[in-house]
Amino acid sequence: MTSFVKTTTLSFLLAGGSAQAEELRLSHQWSTSDVRHEVAQIVADEVAAAGVDLKITIFPSKSLFKPREQYRPLSRGQLDMTVFPLSYAGGQQPAFNLTLMPGLVKNHDHAARLSHSPFMQVLEEKMAEDDVMVLVHGYLAGGFVGKDSCITHPDDVAGLQTRAAGKSFEQMLVGADASITSMASSEIYSAMQTGVLDAANTSSSSFVSYRIFEQVACYTPASDIALWFLYQPLLMNKSTFDGLSESQQSALLAAAEVAETHYLMQAKLQDAASVEVFQAAGVEIAKMTAEDFAAWKALAQKTSYAAFVADVPGGQELLDLALAVE
Repeated sequence: MTSFVKTTTLSFLLAGGSAQAEELRLSHQWSTSDVRHEVAQIVADEVAAAGVDLKITIFPSKSLFKPREQYRPLSRGQLDMTVFPLSYAGGQQPAFNLTLMPGLVKNHDHAARLSHSPFMQVLEEKMAEDDVMVLVHGYLAGGFVGKDSCITHPDDVAGLQTRAAGKSFEQMLVGADASITSMASSEIYSAMQTGVLDAANTSSSSFVSYRIFEQVACYTPASDIALWFLYQPLLMNKSTFDGLSESQQSALLAAAEVAETHYLMQAKLQDAASVEVFQAAGVEIAKMTAEDFAAWKALAQKTSYAAFVADVPGGQELLDLALAVE
């Protein structure tokens, strides 16, 4: 659909006459030091360099929309683009909750294969129902932090006030006798600081960019074992894309390809880099063992997986599609 606020037109002088450049607005919740901002900036820079009269203006640090409130304006054409954890929109499309399912993704290369699989094609069909399309695929791994203690096993969260990024993790943590406080990752720091939270999980990149190492005693990072992977693509309003010229569309798709390659490379580096930052801040580093992971996975299968299949029409088929990706 076309919105009265979705774009503005910029007039500027060129040698020999005038031209019109269309402006797209891109919103996200992260700081300008975050890898997800880098992905957005790459797309903006590549499109600008293509010279197709298209300008992408980025609004970082939740300056345009609140973190969890970006998908609906995107689908209505009130926002053109966003880098967005898709599970945040699980209320609109319950199938999206599968993009943050404990233990479903094995590693970053597996995540990349999931992004270009029949499983993702089904999710993209559901996005299309909301007039949304994917420009850049990307998963990030993450871990746990504890304000006063380390978290590696389900027993470690019993009785703690905990933040999880999505419904599936919340269900698993409740199964481990944790209490849940829902919030965007940008709110973890203040919640830790004020005693609202005892523990949290989010991406390695968010742990660093939001300086959460200043508020915790222990960090359990993603390593060769990672329980937490979240799909966080760069999305675009489909009608806005369809309304661009062929050269503008081609420039966007070429820019997206460059950005996606960067995203995967940086995703692999984020986990180790976060450990260095937490260590430098004097935070204890804990390690999740294979036995710990198995305990979490078994709990997830009884809670998150079972609830997804029960609550989402076609949930078993979609879960099977995801599990079929080697």
